[in-house]
Amino acid sequence: MNRLIDKKCEPCEGKTQPLSKEKAAGYLPEVQGWQIDAAGKLIARDFTMKNFVAAVTFIQKIAEVAEAENHHPDIHLTGYRKLRIELSTHAIGGLSENDFIVAAKVNALPAELKVK
Repeated sequence: MNRLIDKKCEPCEGKTQPLSKEKAAGYLPEVQGWQIDAAGKLIARDFTMKNFVAAVTFIQKIAEVAEAENHHPDIHLTGYRKLRIELSTHAIGGLSENDFIVAAKVNALPAELKVK
């Protein structure tokens, strides 16, 4: 099996079916820290960044990945450093392999996280 991080997102434009929750769960070992929502329609990961500037810098890095893959997450920044990234393939109303490819690439980005 090819590693997700080595793959490129493929346009789906509503021509494919969303992954079942069970099939989507099979991708989780390759995207540590991400979770599937109860409906099985999106994956999300929460980050607590070092500070506001670190959060914005990380968002910019995510934006570069999203543009390169032409697959864009929902990004929520609250409390000046709490960052939530959500991925879903809107064109099919659920998850596709593209979501996991972007998640793997986000995981590979350097991030200044809050030290616990």
